[in-house]
Amino acid sequence: MLRQIQSQKLLQKLSPQQIQLMKLLQLPTIALEQRIKEEMEINPALEEGAETDDEPVDEFENEEYDEPVKDEDNQREDFNISDYMDDDEGASYKLKANNVSPDEERKEIPFSVGVTFQDMLESQLGMKDLDDREYQIALHLIGNLDDDGYLRRDLASIVDDIAFSQNIVTTEPELNELLKIIQDFDPAGIGARDLQECLLIQLRKIEVQNMIVELATEVVEKQMDEFSKKHYDKISKKLEIDDEILKEVIQEILKLNPRPGNSMADGQKSFQQVIADFMIVNEDGELILTLNSRNSPDLKVSKEYSQMLEEYSKSKDKTSKEASMFVKQKLEGAKWFIDAIQQRSYTLLYTMNAIMEYQKDYFLTGDETMLKPMILKDIAEQVNLDISTISRVANSKYVQTPFGTFLLKSFFSESLSTDSGEEVSTREVKKILEDCIAAENKKKPLTDDKLTKILKEKGYNIARRTIAKYREQLDIPVARLRKEL
Repeated sequence: MLRQIQSQKLLQKLSPQQIQLMKLLQLPTIALEQRIKEEMEINPALEEGAETDDEPVDEFENEEYDEPVKDEDNQREDFNISDYMDDDEGASYKLKANNVSPDEERKEIPFSVGVTFQDMLESQLGMKDLDDREYQIALHLIGNLDDDGYLRRDLASIVDDIAFSQNIVTTEPELNELLKIIQDFDPAGIGARDLQECLLIQLRKIEVQNMIVELATEVVEKQMDEFSKKHYDKISKKLEIDDEILKEVIQEILKLNPRPGNSMADGQKSFQQVIADFMIVNEDGELILTLNSRNSPDLKVSKEYSQMLEEYSKSKDKTSKEASMFVKQKLEGAKWFIDAIQQRSYTLLYTMNAIMEYQKDYFLTGDETMLKPMILKDIAEQVNLDISTISRVANSKYVQTPFGTFLLKSFFSESLSTDSGEEVSTREVKKILEDCIAAENKKKPLTDDKLTKILKEKGYNIARRTIAKYREQLDIPVARLRKEL
């Protein structure tokens, strides 16, 4: 029996412009430049160059053809930075946008840093068309990958974790779909549940699928047990191939990487050029924050397209009307994109300024022990933004300081209480731990138990398993592996 039931639901619906801004926020400088190039390729109404007074930016409204676009979500909704901050605050940040002419020498310092495979995956995740909920779930999956790049935990446990830690309800099938997206990332083989799946992912990503690759795939998929036990005679009989072909198949499999995440470990760590998104300088005790000018490129709405709209609007025939609607959509899209880029710049500066003020003692001295415990919620409350927005700003962004260039999210840490009741940053504890290990006798390195006692003597009452976790996060091996003869 069918029944009608009334129910009330509270849903948060974002406009297309808000969604566009959220996606742009998570991009670092280099990825933003690529995104702008892509937008210019698909929208000819968007051009590089400074806007001039005689170029109409907002004048593509036309009374005769001011009809709604079929998809109501495509209608422009004003989404100003005033939603985030007061006008008087926004103006001061605009003056600090580091806008320089194209001919002027840029002041940012490109440098090379070690990039973990988690960093690479997060960067690739930011380029995927996911909503905020899917993005957070996928980010959680990436965080569950071990050092070899495998997802060893069962999906049911991860479903419970996400529900508990992030208050997000998901399912195993949904996790499977998001995991497939991650498994398509580089390095090949990432996100596999076991060795067999890892090798199959790599084989399927080989561009040239010849006979040898197809046979290698069949061996891994159907005869993995024989392959691992080196029962090559059984494999050759089942595949009905001679020893020469079998040798090529085995060589193809042996070329694969059984530990794709470990390929990014120390000694093999990939290095890439990083451009800082922010610059902080100390001028006589005053911190000056600037945004890399490459985050605020000169973009304008095409004057030619504006003129085209004016010409089409004079005609009454159906073809001209359709052309007019097309041109108008492109012009509006260009304006939306320019607005989103500007709002992104304001939001980045506004958030980074809050972080700089929160950690002012550190940015003035460079002393890591001066870092305060700081979580995303602390900054979100200061700038009156969602935690997810702060997370997008912090991920994959770098800040250049007088003491080096750092990943922004590295300044966020939980707090610990000392015996005196003082709240300290976990990063401060890690620095003390790192200093203790650096000063140890390499012939008798400090065990985790001894490190626990040392920190307890310094007033940090921390469990041994926590010390072990911090040591692993610092990529420091256990005592027996640090021992030198």
